[in-house]
Amino acid sequence: MSLAIDPRRNQEEILAGGEFPLMRKDLADIAAMIYSDAGIYLNETKASLVYSRLSKHIRQLGLKNFRTYCELVSSPAGAAERREMLSYLTTNFTRFFRENHHFDHLRTEVLPGLVSRLKAGGRARIWSAASSDGQEPYSIALTALSVMPNIADYDFKILATDIDPKILAAARLGAYDEGSLETVSPQMRKQYFQQVSIDGKPKWQVTDPVKRLITYNELNLMANWPFKGKFDIIFCRNVVIYFDEPTQMRIWSRFSELLPDGGHLYIGHSERVSGDAKALFENTGITTYKFTGKTAGRRV
Repeated sequence: MSLAIDPRRNQEEILAGGEFPLMRKDLADIAAMIYSDAGIYLNETKASLVYSRLSKHIRQLGLKNFRTYCELVSSPAGAAERREMLSYLTTNFTRFFRENHHFDHLRTEVLPGLVSRLKAGGRARIWSAASSDGQEPYSIALTALSVMPNIADYDFKILATDIDPKILAAARLGAYDEGSLETVSPQMRKQYFQQVSIDGKPKWQVTDPVKRLITYNELNLMANWPFKGKFDIIFCRNVVIYFDEPTQMRIWSRFSELLPDGGHLYIGHSERVSGDAKALFENTGITTYKFTGKTAGRRV
């Protein structure tokens, strides 16, 4: 692993200033922990981001500086705080029907075949591998319902996972402000959302017919994946951009093992399948891939 934080340089140099100066050694320690825990790659260009996301929390903890914070989160007694650090440093930007071409492709090119299989007594499984606050898996569910309104009566399930338990709690609640629904059609909003008040604030909450299609679970993409079967579709978008190249290649390879021939993988707009797994996929659209499994020496 190379964190691009040169140990030969002055470890006491301040990389980001303020109430709690962030030293090079502090950033190196935080980067090593976040890489080990979640595969996220940080270098010195992220110093200001790390400072802005952690400094307020350090103050709330009553700590004096980043050094004492690093000592805490690297100790057995600081295990819970280390998980909190991961929540602060992970990015959870998302929106309904983000990169809409994926959902167009899903609706017109993929779901019709799955619907035929369901009607014949088969099953269909979709994995949203970095679900954030739920807007991606709910978009998948809404797309499925637009193709087959009674899809819940069949063996159809969406698994939504994320590394952050706090964001998963928000996803399960499925309540969003008015601005979040700008990309949801008026018809879908009327049919599958209800207006509620949460903590005195007006929200639009996803209704049960959508929620029942989705199971939310905590999962670290760097850890073991406890899956027994395969997925017809995997969404993993705008996630691996935070990983270094070797980690990205491992992720693509692991995804390939979970897809049947003809299965589909949707990735982020700035991502590309790389490494040995590249030969296993056929590009069928904008950051849209079909698994072929056709490569020398591979059993399928």
